[in-house]
Amino acid sequence: MINLNERLSEKKNFFNRLLFVYIFFGILFLYLIYKTFTLQVSSYSDYELASLENKTREFLIQPRRGIIYDRNGEIIVNNIPSYNLIANLAVLDDIDKLIEDIQKIIELSDSEIKTINDNFPSKKKQNRELVLKKDLTPKEIAKFEVRSYKFPELQIAVRYSRENLFPYLFSHSVGYTGSLGEEELEEILILQNLRPKESIFSYSNGFITGKTGIENVYDNKLRGKFGKKTYEVNASGRILNEIETIPPMNGEDIFTSLDIKSQNVAFNKLDNRRGAVVAVKIDDGAIVTYVSSPSFSVNKIANGLSKQEFDDLVLNEDKLFFDRAAQGRYSPASTIKPAIGLFGLKKKLIDWNSTIEDPGFFVLPEDGRTYRGWKKGGHGEINLKDAIIESSNTFFFSLAYQTEIEDLREHLSHFGFGKNICKDCFMPDIGLLPSPEWKMNTHNFGWYKGDTVNLGVGQGYINATPMQLAYYSAFLATKGKLNKFSFVQDRQDIKKDTYISKNINSNDWTKIHESMVGVIENPKGTAGRLRALKDYIVAAKSGTVELVSTETKEDYQIIREIEGQRDHAIIIAFGPIPNPEYAVSVVIENGESGGSVAGPVAIAVLNSLIKE
Repeated sequence: MINLNERLSEKKNFFNRLLFVYIFFGILFLYLIYKTFTLQVSSYSDYELASLENKTREFLIQPRRGIIYDRNGEIIVNNIPSYNLIANLAVLDDIDKLIEDIQKIIELSDSEIKTINDNFPSKKKQNRELVLKKDLTPKEIAKFEVRSYKFPELQIAVRYSRENLFPYLFSHSVGYTGSLGEEELEEILILQNLRPKESIFSYSNGFITGKTGIENVYDNKLRGKFGKKTYEVNASGRILNEIETIPPMNGEDIFTSLDIKSQNVAFNKLDNRRGAVVAVKIDDGAIVTYVSSPSFSVNKIANGLSKQEFDDLVLNEDKLFFDRAAQGRYSPASTIKPAIGLFGLKKKLIDWNSTIEDPGFFVLPEDGRTYRGWKKGGHGEINLKDAIIESSNTFFFSLAYQTEIEDLREHLSHFGFGKNICKDCFMPDIGLLPSPEWKMNTHNFGWYKGDTVNLGVGQGYINATPMQLAYYSAFLATKGKLNKFSFVQDRQDIKKDTYISKNINSNDWTKIHESMVGVIENPKGTAGRLRALKDYIVAAKSGTVELVSTETKEDYQIIREIEGQRDHAIIIAFGPIPNPEYAVSVVIENGESGGSVAGPVAIAVLNSLIKE
């Protein structure tokens, strides 16, 4: 007999299982509908882009850097085309045979062959170009061209090199380019909303960037923006067709204030001696001459050196890479005396009629220490004007003794000492305008009155760069109003540094100019030898930077047997008077005499600028 309860239970179980199956397949069907909708509608764009990326490949196109000009529109740095031998790997299988054949007409070095073999497998797989040799000579090009029918897989293509047309003249001012690291490249591309990828290079050295000088400071402008080239590729990544090209935006050209003619004069006059020359146009602070010596060829640095060549430059005892113009620290020596004189006038410690008796030395009342002048027996009774003309140390020792160091520091800071006075110089040093706090922190000694006395003649702890000395010279010339220095003038960003003192009037500035004119024109002037080197009036102040303190000239004669212990020669100058246009500073290490050694260099540079 059939048990009705069991039948009902079986039907119920069957119905539950059937319902479960319906629900399961219903959910599966809805999931399929959802995935179909996602693929076809909501995520269509994403998958389309992914599909395109799978069948296309983008290459960056390297832009060319901007050209750098001097103030007369003459090219200083340009992009010079060079010719590379490049293999098309789509039709090349046997690289060893190709190397063997090509060496019969074009010599390949061991390092070039190694590079070719190392890069061939990956380049071949992706069907990329392979550079066999860079910078082909005209002879090599000619030899290849007449046999090019034998090498259908090779071509000669143009690549550029960054070349300074005056590689020794502008090594420190314009600087040089070098290879770009991966992290630097990524940062640059992110700023242009790009990602690192394979590139079509315009330069033989690949990615380059400004390393020093103007090339570095204005790198963003000079660099330009990368373009893109899109190719269709097959499933294995081999290039098939070009789809789209977005050309690169080449870098901006830079028009500097540098003057090739005066630069060449300064370079030749320094004659490979250690030192620096900086000259500026007074009305706008434009740097027209900027030479650090000795120099080196920036083209060799930018376009490749052997390790031995690089080591020779780095280890050279003259420190060729050291930019003496903006980073060299030198005591201003007697060139500081006009500024000290103006301080005495401002504080009413002296006037133009004040005189002292100069016996050739100054004795510090506190401890009896003697500070000697350069002239044995001294200058006798002397006032401020003659003290500048004849460079009386005793006068300025005595004046500095009457001052407070903080007041004197504040005064000298207006003249460019102890601060950056250049808007676009590469890593400028600010020199040292010492203070009691600095001395305690550095030497663990307090400030002595003798330190202030030394500062009065530009010796002791104070030091400045040739760039700052040129600024100081120009500031005197403009009677206390001057733009910050720059290699490239921006008319939208003109701000003059102005020094105003109610106790220094226009007549005081004029008399300072007259005193500095007397340094050359007066028979007693310390730079009288310069009188015959020009046919216009120049205001100047020469100086001698003592490296080793000696009591007598006889002691110095012993010291000077070692060239590196000889005094530095220094001068600042501006002209033509009464309406000066240019200011210049010159420092020659171990040159001894500012007037007779540094002075002719300064006058030659002014001649080249004023007589243009």
